[in-house]
Amino acid sequence: MPRLKAGQRHEVAFTLNGVAVRGEAEPRMLLTDFLRHVIGVTGTHVGCEHGVCGACTIRLDGVATRGCLLFAVQVAGRDVKTVEGLGGSDGRLSPLQEAFRRNHALQCGFCTAGILMSLDDFLEKNPSPTEPEVREVLSGHLCRCTGYTGIVRAALETAKGNADA
Repeated sequence: MPRLKAGQRHEVAFTLNGVAVRGEAEPRMLLTDFLRHVIGVTGTHVGCEHGVCGACTIRLDGVATRGCLLFAVQVAGRDVKTVEGLGGSDGRLSPLQEAFRRNHALQCGFCTAGILMSLDDFLEKNPSPTEPEVREVLSGHLCRCTGYTGIVRAALETAKGNADA
């Protein structure tokens, strides 16, 4: 990788939700800021900017990752998935998003995108989780509105639906 200098802008090209995107960023620009302000994809939220709250969770090369802990230049040539990439191209919600809706698993919605991305990753890797396992994943997310009960129900419902399919 060439040496990056502060103040210089660098082209960053990667795959976002299955589509090739590109833009320019200074070396210190966070991925979350790049997504929101350069690319215009605003579903990923910025909460604590320290990787603690989980609001900024995206999937990087298939793995749930805190977007606020990455610089935009670090994702060059990689695959990024945000909450906008969960549903179908026809606007339909994913099974997990539908389960969130049915189970009232969101209120203000600020943390929801990050939780969805973590659960998307988790349920792909563990299609038959136990409630304690789901709660362990959620322990990495701060939600001040829901009490997590609906979120846990939605995750377990999605896993059951996947098992029935």
